[in-house]
Amino acid sequence: MSASLDSGLSAAPQTTPRKLLAELRGPGVVPRPLDARALAALAANPGCRRRAVLDGAGVDKSALAAKLGSPAPFGQSQFAIVRGNSFEAKVKADGGRELLRLIGVEEPGEVSLPELAAAGPEGRVARTALALREATSAGTWSLLDHPLLALEVAGSPVYLEPDAVVVRPDGGWTVVEIKSFPMIDGSADASKVGAAARQAAVYVLALERVAARTEGARVAPSVLLVCPKDFSNVPTASVVDVRKQRSVTRRQLARLTRVDEIARALPEGTSFDVVERSAEELTAAVERVPHQYAPECLAACELAFHCRSRSRDAGAVETLGRSVRGELGGLTTVGAVLAAARGEQGDPDDPAVAALRRARALRDEALAGVAACR
Repeated sequence: MSASLDSGLSAAPQTTPRKLLAELRGPGVVPRPLDARALAALAANPGCRRRAVLDGAGVDKSALAAKLGSPAPFGQSQFAIVRGNSFEAKVKADGGRELLRLIGVEEPGEVSLPELAAAGPEGRVARTALALREATSAGTWSLLDHPLLALEVAGSPVYLEPDAVVVRPDGGWTVVEIKSFPMIDGSADASKVGAAARQAAVYVLALERVAARTEGARVAPSVLLVCPKDFSNVPTASVVDVRKQRSVTRRQLARLTRVDEIARALPEGTSFDVVERSAEELTAAVERVPHQYAPECLAACELAFHCRSRSRDAGAVETLGRSVRGELGGLTTVGAVLAAARGEQGDPDDPAVAALRRARALRDEALAGVAACR
């Protein structure tokens, strides 16, 4: 029986996105909050629906991976955390004198340090917004230590806490990201800088929401990355352009607001409840959501080892890297690649197939030459 406007029957109310995601997570499970690092990892692999729905539902992926039998040694070591906290404390010591020097302010007395304490995350977000507006209106230097910003993701607020935000007299707002990896001869490890830029881009997006409601404010498209200089503990800084990372993250956040569509496409009864569900049930639930594994996931996702195992079992070329996958075109499995190289299948006019066969011919020729020399 169908309901219509004239039938006098009302359609059954549709489950709200928040309730739907809570059901996937488990009614008795506290949601794991998203942070800038998690959002940056999502932006780095925007095609992975598995991570999108698990993060959107607030599933503890570390606990899930352990129950699936593929625990990942993911996250910072305790030593790295202590070292990072120690370096940040040094940068911000004495009213932030070292940090202000890197910004270009020689006299700390010229900079205001507003108090950002408030009750609860909502209160801290409101207090941060007020401090930003007051600093912009005053037209003076201001340093906000650990402000709290908010973004709405999958219908829920995500609270983000950058290391610092600097307000300049001209109304410019700059995110400061403090990392403990070294900057040697003026440059740092490219992969670490890239990860820091993706994380900082999330803060820039959140800061832009506040700036849009603040007269005279503008958010800088670059962030100040502060690291130890060479092999010392002396702070140094570099300006990092995050416009590309910001654009990618914005697109991914737009996709995350539709994460409920992924959830609604799952079979009824699907659950990622790591407390109540068995390993077999969780394995079946995880496999119902398409994933897009790449070697880079090993440094950014707790489920990477599980997904890598499944990709290897399927012979997917993604396990070799995104660049390799892009070069192979329509050849999606390792078996298909080898068969194309041997001439057993594949269109000879396909550039990827032709390149594989040429590579095999060169290999056979090289091996024949080595055998002849023995």
